[in-house]
Amino acid sequence: MAEAENLLGSHPGHREDSKVTRILILTGILVAPLGYGGEITKNTWNQFRGPGGSGVMEKSKPPVMIQSGDLAWKTALPAGLSSPVISGNRIFLTAFEEGRLLTIALDRENGRELWRRTAPEKPLQKVHKANTPASPSALVDNENVYVYFGSYGLIAYRHDGTEVWKRPLKTSKSLYGASTSPIAYKNLLILVTDDDANLENSRVSRSRVLALSRTNGELIWETARPFLRSGWSTPSIWRHQDADELVVLGHGRVVGYDPLTGQEKWFAKGFSRETIAVPVQGRGRVYISSAQLGGVSDAEIDPKPFWESMLKFDKNQDGKVGRDEITENFTWPLRPELPLGHPGWGIPLPSDPARRRDRQQGIFGWADKNRDNLWTEEELSAHITNRPGRPILMAITPGGNGELGKEHIAWELNRSVPEIPSPLFYRDQIYMVRNGGTLAAVDPETGKLSYRGRLGGTGQYSASPIAANGHLYLLSDQGTLSVVKAGSKFEMTHRFQLPESASVSPALDHDTLYIRGMGHLWAYRSR
Repeated sequence: MAEAENLLGSHPGHREDSKVTRILILTGILVAPLGYGGEITKNTWNQFRGPGGSGVMEKSKPPVMIQSGDLAWKTALPAGLSSPVISGNRIFLTAFEEGRLLTIALDRENGRELWRRTAPEKPLQKVHKANTPASPSALVDNENVYVYFGSYGLIAYRHDGTEVWKRPLKTSKSLYGASTSPIAYKNLLILVTDDDANLENSRVSRSRVLALSRTNGELIWETARPFLRSGWSTPSIWRHQDADELVVLGHGRVVGYDPLTGQEKWFAKGFSRETIAVPVQGRGRVYISSAQLGGVSDAEIDPKPFWESMLKFDKNQDGKVGRDEITENFTWPLRPELPLGHPGWGIPLPSDPARRRDRQQGIFGWADKNRDNLWTEEELSAHITNRPGRPILMAITPGGNGELGKEHIAWELNRSVPEIPSPLFYRDQIYMVRNGGTLAAVDPETGKLSYRGRLGGTGQYSASPIAANGHLYLLSDQGTLSVVKAGSKFEMTHRFQLPESASVSPALDHDTLYIRGMGHLWAYRSR
C-alpha cells in the first residue's frame, strides 16, 4: 500500500498491510460487515447520483409530463451546488452563507427546514466563480449523514442534527475548488483528496485516497497518489464477478483499488487533465469518461472558434494578439461559445492584480513558441490541437493488473463526450449529454453510437442525467428539464422549464423529482 504524508495529524504516516488488516478486524469490517447499524438501504438516494452513484432508481415513478401543478413544494436555500440525499423522511444538503459552511435537513413531505448546523470555522478554500465552498454532496445511511467541505474536512451527524464525530483535513489546492463527494463501502467512508500542492520538501503531490470508519471517523487506510493532481470526480465501487473494486478517476488516468486496503490493482491512461465524471457500470464492465481540457467533446478539434474569441483582444486589428494587448480579462480560452467575462470562458485568474499579470504573462508564453511577443492563429491552433489527453469514453473489463492493455479495454469512444455530466448506464444503453443539449446513446457492447439527438435545451449542461421508470431526466444550466424515453432510438417525451437556473444533478425518491436551483429546492411529485 502506498503511503503519503499523514494529513490527519495524529495517525502514523506508515503502516504495513498486516496492520491495516488488524484495524479492519478491530473495527468489525472484516468480522461482521453486515452487522453495522448504519446500513445503506437499496434504492435509496443516499449519495451523489443515488444508489451506487448510478443515477438510476428504476422503481421510482416521478412525473413524466411535468406541469406546474406537480409542484409539491419549494424551499429557499442558501448558495451551494451539492445534490440532495435522502433517508426516510429527511433530505440533506450542504450550503454556504456569509462565510459559514452549512448542513441542512429538510422534511421530505413538505420541504420544511428541520435543522441546520455550521461547520467549525477555517479559512475558506479558494474556488472558481462557477463553484461554491459547498459543492460535495453528502452521504447518508440509516443512522448518520456525512458531509465533506474542502475548507474543513468531514463531519458526521445523526439524522436529528446531533454531531457524532468530525475530522479536520488539510485544504487541498485546486483550480476550481473541491467537488468530489464521499461514498460508502461496508463500514468505510471513502474520500478522494487529489491536490495540486506538493508534500513538504517534495515534488510529488499530496493527493491521496482515504478510508475512514463511518462509526467514529478513525482512519482505516490511506493510499498516496503522488503523481496525480487535483480532480473533481467522485469514485465508485465496481461490483463484478471477481471482486469489488474502488474505481477512482483522476488527472490523466483511472485507477482501480482494493476498497478494503487501498492497494492499487490496475490503471488506464488517456484521460484529460480535468476529470469530473463519475465512473458507471453495466454488463460487468465499468465505463469512464472525460472531455479534453476546455470541454472539447470530440477528438477532432476545430481551433478556429478559439482564435476568433481571442481576436477580441486585437486592439490594432492586425490579425495577431501581442503582449502589449493583454487586458484584465486576457486568459487562455476554454469555451469560446461563452461571452468574454463569463466565469467559464477561460482559465480562472487570481484576483490580486500583480499575480494576475504574472499568470497572464505565463499563459501568453504557452503559444508564443517563436518568442516574438505575438500570438498568431497558427501558433494558437497548434497549441490547442496538441493538448494532452483526449475526449474519451472507455469500457474496462474485469481481471486486469498493472497498466491495462487491449485485453481489458473493451473499446474507446472519442465523440460526444461531455465535460461535466457523468455518463448514465440504463436499460442497456450508455447516455451522455453535452453542452448545447446534445444527447448521445451508446451501445455498451460495441461502443458505437446508437443515436445523437437534440434536447431543445441550450447552453451549458452541468447536471448529470438520471433515470427512472423508463425515462431519462436531463437538466440544463438554464433550468430546462428534458424527459426522454429510454432506448436505442431518440424519443423526446416532454420538456419543462424550471422557474430558475439550475446546474445541480437532480435526486429521486419513490414518486418525487427534486431539483436544486440557484435559490430553491423544487419538489415535483406524481399526482
